[in-house]
Amino acid sequence: MTEKLQKVLADRGLGSRRQMERWIAAGRIAVNGRPAAIGARVDATDEIAVDGRNLARASTPGCRVIVLNKRAGVIVSRRDPEGRPTVFDDLPTLRTGRWISVGRLDIATTGLLLFTNDGGLAHALSHPSTGIDREYAVRVAGMLDDEALGRLTKGVDVNGRVESFSDIRYYNGSGTNHWYHVVLMEGRNHEVRDLFASQGTVVSRLKRVRYGPVVLPAWLPRGAWEEMGFDDVAALRSILGMSEERPPRKRSPSRSMLIPYPNLT
Repeated sequence: MTEKLQKVLADRGLGSRRQMERWIAAGRIAVNGRPAAIGARVDATDEIAVDGRNLARASTPGCRVIVLNKRAGVIVSRRDPEGRPTVFDDLPTLRTGRWISVGRLDIATTGLLLFTNDGGLAHALSHPSTGIDREYAVRVAGMLDDEALGRLTKGVDVNGRVESFSDIRYYNGSGTNHWYHVVLMEGRNHEVRDLFASQGTVVSRLKRVRYGPVVLPAWLPRGAWEEMGFDDVAALRSILGMSEERPPRKRSPSRSMLIPYPNLT
């Protein structure tokens, strides 16, 4: 069975499929000693080299997933020209491949952020066609009336396009501070803030608390991360219709980070 070369490279955690296509076009990838071409397909018998260094496909590590409770003031980027801290600074080192962030959060937003060393899993979790939803806890000044709540679920114009929450529920609050929980299917940049702003309401705090079946553990301190156990990784892959992976050597933690969720195949 053959697979597209850029998919194989992405699955090794070397980067996104689009980035791997750029590497192939730049002549950085060779297959069986010859420069690879865009659209090339490979199988388990092919020898793949990146910048002259062979990749041993048989030694591909098992799929790993990290759950991070992002703190404010940290950016979701590998490098920052301004020297600000990034979410990658404190992640554990991988012997092969690299950590891939699943989606992004802006510098002021806190909460759940996922990382994996598996490019295929990152793609499935991020792509809109998969149907993964995201839930946020939002603190605003004042309460919205029923008409505003209705508009936010039916759709409002935000910068020339119609945006909406798939669900919005009042959580709690007092005085001027009130919390809502909202659900989005994609979560574009500043979408939550822009939607509330369309109703004349300013978001003072924003925290992602769920990404599909993965929930932010109440026991995970802000700024800390926890690796997902093998049982959870296997269940997550099953929800996405992906094949099982061999378990890692270390023992899985006993606390699950998943909630019941429909299969998306």
